[in-house]
Amino acid sequence: MLQRLLLELGPCLLGGLWLGQRWPALPKRLAGPLLGWGMPLSLVALLLRAGLRPAEGTAALLTLVLCGGGLLLSCRWPWLRRQLQHPSLQLGAVVGNTAYFGLPVAIALLPPAALAASISYDLVGTLLTWGLGPRLLGQPAPGWRGLLSNPVLRALALALPLGLSPWGAAIGAALWWPARLVLWLLLLLVGMRLGTLLEALRAGPPPSRRPLAVALLLKLGLLPALALLLGSALRLDPDLLAAVVLQAAAPTAMSVVLLAEHGNGRETIPAARLVLWSTLLALVSVPLWWTLLQATVAM
Repeated sequence: MLQRLLLELGPCLLGGLWLGQRWPALPKRLAGPLLGWGMPLSLVALLLRAGLRPAEGTAALLTLVLCGGGLLLSCRWPWLRRQLQHPSLQLGAVVGNTAYFGLPVAIALLPPAALAASISYDLVGTLLTWGLGPRLLGQPAPGWRGLLSNPVLRALALALPLGLSPWGAAIGAALWWPARLVLWLLLLLVGMRLGTLLEALRAGPPPSRRPLAVALLLKLGLLPALALLLGSALRLDPDLLAAVVLQAAAPTAMSVVLLAEHGNGRETIPAARLVLWSTLLALVSVPLWWTLLQATVAM
């Protein structure tokens, strides 16, 4: 399974990194159609294949505790605020790239029944990011219209009635491989975006290493560790527990950079560094978390 995961993540991210450096305008051209219709349809296929169960509410509640509580601590605890220094790092240490990175991980490592829990984590994390992130970075909130344009919410609006219809399973099966193709393209898009960020970082000021290291430790280490402890204490089903932990271990969301770019510009470089390094390090840390999960289940 780990080989399958690395074979999916590695070539897409590294290939996208090369494409983004060679053709910097390419990510913007691909982002529109992929986010506008590709991602919602792929999520519809995943939801129809997995089915929605009451257990997904537990995953959503745990996500709210992890991400919401982590964001509250990073913003309100004076010691942690001093360590992170930048609002973009406070946000990026909590919210993860669960759509482009986390879902391919879940597909590669988990059974189909766990996909809905992974999507519910993404939904709650997305609402927190776009609902509270702009305020944290000193920007106006997007409002309900902005939130309702989110691909995850659009996918849910399509999947719920289709799942109740007699054709839900057939539609999910028909869309399965197109959905996988879209997710691979989204991974490629992440790699291309990282390539453009790399060029910007080379021209930027020298990095402040300590805040970046603290944010990486929180995002890739502490957050999934808390997910594992809380999920184990709640005696979650092993597949549901694995889904929450792996989504918590996802690297920093690309949306943190997008929010930073719409601000005064001071947060763009710290956010870009966190996204770049967390994504590269996640290629190592996520397999380690999966190995730990397997050992935990075996015990």
